[in-house]
Amino acid sequence: MTAADTADTIAAPPLGGPSLPQERRVVTSIPGPRSQELLARKAAAVAAGVGHTAPIEAVAAGGGVVVDADGNSLIDLGSGIAVTTVGNAHPKVVEAVQAQVAQFTHTCFMISPYESYVAVAEALNRITPGDHEKKSALFNSGAEAVENAVKIARKFTKKQAVVAFDHGYHGRTNLTMALTAKSMPYKSGFGPFASEIYRAPLSYPFRDGLSGPDAAKRAISVIEKQVGADNLAAVIIEPIQGEGGFIVPADGFLPALAEWCRANGVVFIADEIQTGFARTGAMFASEGFGVVPDLITTAKGIAGGLPLAAVTGRAEIMDASHAGGLGGTYGGNPVACAAALASIDVFESENLSQRAREVGEILVSRLTAMQAGDPRIGDVRGRGAMVAAELVDPATGDPDAALTAAVAKECIARGVIVLTCGTHGNVIRFLPPLSIGDDLLNEGLDVLAEVLAAA
Repeated sequence: MTAADTADTIAAPPLGGPSLPQERRVVTSIPGPRSQELLARKAAAVAAGVGHTAPIEAVAAGGGVVVDADGNSLIDLGSGIAVTTVGNAHPKVVEAVQAQVAQFTHTCFMISPYESYVAVAEALNRITPGDHEKKSALFNSGAEAVENAVKIARKFTKKQAVVAFDHGYHGRTNLTMALTAKSMPYKSGFGPFASEIYRAPLSYPFRDGLSGPDAAKRAISVIEKQVGADNLAAVIIEPIQGEGGFIVPADGFLPALAEWCRANGVVFIADEIQTGFARTGAMFASEGFGVVPDLITTAKGIAGGLPLAAVTGRAEIMDASHAGGLGGTYGGNPVACAAALASIDVFESENLSQRAREVGEILVSRLTAMQAGDPRIGDVRGRGAMVAAELVDPATGDPDAALTAAVAKECIARGVIVLTCGTHGNVIRFLPPLSIGDDLLNEGLDVLAEVLAAA
């Protein structure tokens, strides 16, 4: 079939969601002609700073695939960076969104409150870690949630300093860039950044070899010497780092940090924007480490693809702000809230935490088998359906960003969307939607194995 023939057969975009054929299908080179047309328009109309990973024009997605305008069907191992965890265009989410759009699209919760915002807050208060009294506030993006968590912690403690960690990523706004560790592409040239932000060393077992308690002792020593508990409003950390390389801290690291925070009047903020909502095999990654955060930030998987974020935490901390101090015109949009309520129902009724563990077993098993025969795979790590392979120079152990980029590019060319991450750009991360089938997941990993062997 020629590209022209393919174009003729897909004049009408296919329906999305589970109705899509669950198959990898490469009928043109990637990008195909229609995708190339869109990319040319993008180059002319969209700011150069807005990049893209897969050079395609997406027209439909669902289950475990993304379909482009040229008729190619790509296996999705990225979920739009951990967003479409319940699956793209899940029927319950679609139904809820359609019903809400027909009713009303906006009033601004700060002007005319509506029930769905309150229901989302109630659900978050119920499902986030800890049995203490909790309250929530809703926002638009992960970065906005992080900014508000810091605001709330500073208001509550009447202190200003905030500690983040090596390799951490928290967003692209001015404050969250200051919290983020990686310069390119997130920070370079965009300063000056917000003040009173400090950085401590993370537990990184593959690189530092430290036990969790020893890594925590090192971090706490830095915090006490460079900041001081009397000045510190909050510590913010991703329980498993996302953009930093899917770094899973050694056992005991997070509990020791949380205990130190409690003992010193410091708010412990868990950034679960990427790890939340069943992604790691528990509803929240903090649960897997036995940690109950004071505040938790969520976004990404919360609403099945619609923009929504939240801060949830101890009621006395959340209530520290004066009336009008929190909010925003679009925060807790009713359409996004409807999607979130449907998504939370899917997470629970379809037991997606268990599905994440099943997906994780396949990922770890297959990647570990590849590692056994390929010394360039320095480490395989993760929890649930949040797994990564760190690629290295086998002679030195140094990060191999060039190999990582080449592998990801070739996988996409062969119809498998994979994402990279890591401070050094040498980590391939796997975030498949939990609606993906085992056969499709294994086929995607087959392609990865072929590409690695040929690289």
